[in-house]
Amino acid sequence: MRDFRLGRPVPRTEDARLLRGEGRYTDDISPPDAAHLHVVRSQHAAARLRNIDLAEARAAAGVISVFSGVDAVRDGLGTFASFVPRNRPDGSSFVPPYRVLAVDRVRHVGDPIVAIVAETLEQAKDAAELVTVDYETLPAVVDTASAASPGQPAVWDEAPDNICFVFGLGDTKAAEAIFAQAKHVIDETFRISRVIANPMETRAAVGSYDPGQDRYTLFGSLQAPHIIRDELARSVLHVPASRLRVVSPDVGGAFGLKAGAFPELGLVLWTAKRTGRAVKWVCERSEAFIADHHARDNVSRVRLALDDHGKFLALGVETTANVGAYIDSFGLHCPTNNLGGLAGPYAIGRYSVDVTGVYTNTHATCAYRGAGRPEASYCVERIIAIAAQELGISSIELRRRNMIPPGAMPFDTGLVYTYDSGAFEQTMDQTLELADWSGAAARREAAGSEGKLHGVGIAYAVEIAGGPPDVPLSEMAEIRFDSAGDALVLLGTHSHGQGHETAFRQLTQHFLGLDPERVQIVYGDTDQIYFGTGTFGSRSLSVAGEALQRASEKIIEKAKLIASHVLEAAVSDIEFADGRFTVAGTDRAIDLAALAQTSFNTRVIPRDMEPGLSASAVITPAGATYPNGCHICEVEIDPDTGVARISRYAVVDDVGRVVNPLLLKGQLHGGIAQGAGQALWETITYDTGNGQLLCGSFMDYSMPRADDLPSFEVASNEILTKANPLGIKGAGEAGTVGALPAVMNAINDALAPLGIRHFEMPATPERLWRAIRDAPRGSLKKDARVLQSRAVQ
Repeated sequence: MRDFRLGRPVPRTEDARLLRGEGRYTDDISPPDAAHLHVVRSQHAAARLRNIDLAEARAAAGVISVFSGVDAVRDGLGTFASFVPRNRPDGSSFVPPYRVLAVDRVRHVGDPIVAIVAETLEQAKDAAELVTVDYETLPAVVDTASAASPGQPAVWDEAPDNICFVFGLGDTKAAEAIFAQAKHVIDETFRISRVIANPMETRAAVGSYDPGQDRYTLFGSLQAPHIIRDELARSVLHVPASRLRVVSPDVGGAFGLKAGAFPELGLVLWTAKRTGRAVKWVCERSEAFIADHHARDNVSRVRLALDDHGKFLALGVETTANVGAYIDSFGLHCPTNNLGGLAGPYAIGRYSVDVTGVYTNTHATCAYRGAGRPEASYCVERIIAIAAQELGISSIELRRRNMIPPGAMPFDTGLVYTYDSGAFEQTMDQTLELADWSGAAARREAAGSEGKLHGVGIAYAVEIAGGPPDVPLSEMAEIRFDSAGDALVLLGTHSHGQGHETAFRQLTQHFLGLDPERVQIVYGDTDQIYFGTGTFGSRSLSVAGEALQRASEKIIEKAKLIASHVLEAAVSDIEFADGRFTVAGTDRAIDLAALAQTSFNTRVIPRDMEPGLSASAVITPAGATYPNGCHICEVEIDPDTGVARISRYAVVDDVGRVVNPLLLKGQLHGGIAQGAGQALWETITYDTGNGQLLCGSFMDYSMPRADDLPSFEVASNEILTKANPLGIKGAGEAGTVGALPAVMNAINDALAPLGIRHFEMPATPERLWRAIRDAPRGSLKKDARVLQSRAVQ
């Protein structure tokens, strides 16, 4: 039996089939009668649809049918819901009608207008060229900061001020009193750019309808099949959830994008019923830029009050968050539900936090790795970096003076979160050593001698995992043994690259002592798995792991009854360890696999016992967990070209118990790359005059490549949580949450000698070159060595 013990760096078991091209993704599913869907999308950010002429398209070769938004309304299709309720300033709530196809008006470039179903995709695309849309263009608003300003065009008549919601936390009156009297108040505005997820596998869906059973089936690249099933059945199709099966096979990356509902999911199901054919849609890469929901995009004014000794007294944050023209399923979660991350690892005191969500003529914003956590950590870590510079205090010392000590746990931050565990200063010290912080001054001097700017940035992020602290989300696990003694483990969570098949085999061996070769992991099918919440928010191992432990305990309980009968001993004398049942004080024993086989033999088991061995469990975790970690990044900037290069990167994370160090490092590497990508290169931009998307491909939307990043130094400081029996905190988003502020702190540290107080992301070569050229203290060329000679704080 292979050693899959917890803590072992076990290579991913699923990689063998994936690397051989034997994975089964949605695009691999092509029913024999499958037709193909192509969507005609709006060319304008804001316009009335005066007329849509479909006659020529319907007569085109290979076309099966063509549908408009009027057809969808006539068939009774509903609109998508917002999963997070929020109110406007007057207390009312308005959720825009988000339809599978637009009716009367379009509100962003890419708004779906017409669905064409044809024998081949090429024929559907050809027919799309024959669709004539008569637009009456309207003024558009795309800028986040000015969307709610007087005189801006209204995206929705029901919200003439473009305000989607207002949301506040903290004690504003008490915080403002502190700001009025504080010795130091650091004030800055930060803009977090708009980005797009761009997973390796684009979104895809295959829909079919069985008239005999009056039942739909959807295959899709999804993170949360049960949630999507319920939303499509309830809000769009208006059928019982039992009449819709959702299957999510292998998924090639998701990052939050594939957690919510999209028009195309409803379209393939509806058009399948209307045409009597299975209907397939696969998003093309260039289409994704206008079809996929975007992420982030907010502007925050941040204030930090400190006393004469550098003690944090209050934090004020006023954020304007761009939700787009429509509301994604989890769209309002991101700017409001993870604000507790503003506390970080610090005892700050008082908070005043206000968020205003605004509508714009842009695509909806959705969850993206971190879903509000990186934004919160960025705000607090950037303002601390600026405070350290302006007060002349080492950035390390300033953080150290304000960190919550382990002895204070559990610690109520005063801003939603109550940490149950954490050794923040210890983790920071480990990171300083791992990063060779003391050697940064010499590296700065060496970079300066080559005419380059050197910067070092530190960030300490605390996030939340496992669900909201007040209502943690439940999860399910089931174990079924077959007559050969092999186990089927069914999970309500879903894997889209994290390595669940490996990690849950490790847990199964830990709980039941089973040979991993005899364990099959199943997820992503609502017909096979009766309950599930899904994978997002770094929750899978902690929550589904606890459910698996509960199911394992039930298996052991029943198996002991069978073992007592087979081994002819009292149940109280049966002991279980390492996959074997033993009669205490004897050598009589039977392993679990053999016992599972016996459980099907009605001639052996007691007559009153139900044959077979299976158990399931649905658990609600005791509370959320709080993964945390310290990141240190070093950059070098060439002032002649503006090119910034990450030269060193170190991180120590406390994610609780580490199940598999290889998987953890993979999660951190990917997360850091995504955070660094947003900091240095990635941004979705619109023309502020007409709302046109200015980046529609990888030619003008830059993402990090392997040679853009250094080798990451990664270590762990395992401080177990009490929120679940395994002590797991979660790791899926940790890399991104810390990387965004760490990289930008390094960039700003490099620019500080030039008199630049704050430089906004993304730090592209062109933007950096202009900032250096226009810097208050002039060009680096004047005397690079003088500018670079200061000691590292």
